[in-house]
Amino acid sequence: MRIKTSITLAPQTIAALEEMKNDGLSRSRIIEVAVADLLVRHRRRKRDASDREILDRRAKVLNREVEDVLGFQTDL
Repeated sequence: MRIKTSITLAPQTIAALEEMKNDGLSRSRIIEVAVADLLVRHRRRKRDASDREILDRRAKVLNREVEDVLGFQTDL
């Protein structure tokens, strides 16, 4: 199900959409695909930031574990 909404865009954005529309896509579809892509990238950035926070918080412990494992492979 689709929900109708109204947005305001700059004239140059509308012009660019019209160019893409001539490739067989509707403005609605172009905008929907662009927003979906934006949401995927936003979720990925949030996940990456969360992962980075966890790694930063555990860095000392993780580094000690790596040094321990490498110690079995070669002299440090």
